[in-house]
Amino acid sequence: MNQNGHRRTSVMIVDDEEMVITSIQAFLQLETDFEVQGFTDPEEAARFVENHPVDVVVSDYLMPKMNGIQLLARIKEVQPEASRVLLTGHADKQSAIQAINQVALFQYLEKPWDNSQLMLVVASGGERSRLFRELREKVEALDSAHAALKNAQRRLIQAFL
Repeated sequence: MNQNGHRRTSVMIVDDEEMVITSIQAFLQLETDFEVQGFTDPEEAARFVENHPVDVVVSDYLMPKMNGIQLLARIKEVQPEASRVLLTGHADKQSAIQAINQVALFQYLEKPWDNSQLMLVVASGGERSRLFRELREKVEALDSAHAALKNAQRRLIQAFL
């Protein structure tokens, strides 16, 4: 938990280059209180999100076994509130459009990235995820309260008939 009573922002970095993960991880851990996980294997990262809440996923585009868009699509299915960021060394407009359309991409960053821009993207992505989760919880609470009221109304009507 951080000083606001929220759990720490969870960030996942996925890149087949260990140096990229180490660089981003070290920067974020030095500058923030974010919980940062790094994966060089996208399939391992996909398994990780099945059991661990993640607020922001920063994934490389070109990786062996599974590209970044495929990984982010799987993460979207499991954790739709997670902010999805595609990081690529290839300024390929077509892959950006595909990512935006297929996985509701939050941001698209190019390598080499600017640390201050990366920080802004990850911080705002974490806040976005937290707000979406809070909204979902409030909607679920309202749905539950509405169902309880409908049930009470039905019992009252039956009691007076």
